[in-house]
Amino acid sequence: MCWSATADLAAGAGIAAVGVACVTRVRRGGDVPLAALPLLLGAHQIVEAVVWDSGGGSGPATVVWAVIALPLLAVWVPAGVLCAAPPPARPRLILLLAVGAATATMLAYGLATGPVVAGIRGRTVGYAFDLPHPPLLVAGYLVATVGSLLLSGDRRLLVLGALVAVGALACWALWRLEFVSTWCAFAAVCSVVLLGWVRARRAL
Repeated sequence: MCWSATADLAAGAGIAAVGVACVTRVRRGGDVPLAALPLLLGAHQIVEAVVWDSGGGSGPATVVWAVIALPLLAVWVPAGVLCAAPPPARPRLILLLAVGAATATMLAYGLATGPVVAGIRGRTVGYAFDLPHPPLLVAGYLVATVGSLLLSGDRRLLVLGALVAVGALACWALWRLEFVSTWCAFAAVCSVVLLGWVRARRAL
């Protein structure tokens, strides 16, 4: 993942195929948004393949990548978990969705008013954003996305949340300047766990 345009394209196609498998196996309407997450993440990796081919910069592919990675996922993940969650877990998940929505609003404003630039850094892609209060936005983003999985009340989603949290720490430690790109790639790979979640839901 993230080592070249070819790697991102191949990984994106594979993850998108997992997303198709997830969506086609869903039996409950409320599970569709979360089941479709690998489809979105696979498409996201394919967009990054275009960023690679264009040599980075601030073109349309870079902007699309940033919109998916930042404001869209900040809302999509907690909303998807809320739709699929059992009733006892919903009050706390509504709070996390509110955090995600507030974070997404600030991220969207930052992307709309400031430059978004991608740079090829060896075997990774780094993205530069002109965002207000970065530590606050990162905290809100992680609370909304990882927190909703950890507090979902579902064992398989908790495992996914733990994997993504560990991946976030590892990517931050290893690739601080390329954190967003490498962590999104890691999350895309981890989303295959959702196929097992869909199968378990189908069995129930």
